[in-house]
Amino acid sequence: MSFHSKISRAGGGRVKRALGVQAALEWAFRIEKAQLELPPPSKIEEEGFGFGLEYVLLQRAALGCKVDGGHHKIGAYVHEDAEVIAATVAGLPDSLGGKRMAIRVAELARAGLTPDWMPGAVPRCVPRETRENQHGIRAATEIVGTERILSRSKWRTIEILACPVIWRPHPDQINEARRGYEDWWHALDWVRDGLVECRMLQEMEVTEAMPKTRPWARPV
Repeated sequence: MSFHSKISRAGGGRVKRALGVQAALEWAFRIEKAQLELPPPSKIEEEGFGFGLEYVLLQRAALGCKVDGGHHKIGAYVHEDAEVIAATVAGLPDSLGGKRMAIRVAELARAGLTPDWMPGAVPRCVPRETRENQHGIRAATEIVGTERILSRSKWRTIEILACPVIWRPHPDQINEARRGYEDWWHALDWVRDGLVECRMLQEMEVTEAMPKTRPWARPV
């Protein structure tokens, strides 16, 4: 993903970079090397933006509003906007995956990746096992029963063979991968709204740009 951004002017002539949330996350975790500082477990279930933004404010207050960041990035400075982004991700509510999703979002951003939703995957019915001999590769069969038949005036017992098959990839695998993508997308949507709502980014503006909601869906 390109990190080129549009430029907008805020009050006082300050120039802000405009980035979509995915690009902002990749900048924070991949370029600035920001780290997650996950909050301790809470008995109180928090919904919406309350917990995430409260945590950002506490983080900012504890750091005196100026984030040093040297304890994360040895010998270098972690931009305070990157710290705000990381703190917002750390505040993902349980309804969107909580800490586990926060870690996933950060890891994907750090690697510059989008979740694998198995593009182009189509379930195909294939033999469960194959065997190779001098004649090539053939589907493996197994005996599923016997049958008595009359052949040349004699009763004979023959084996009934069947070829066990499986779906590859299994539809459940595809559905699970795409549910994972959708969960990630909703987490990014929450982070984007949180960053816009908190108004704490000093040199960056998070835009409405989002990854495709369902990239596997055919356009209508």
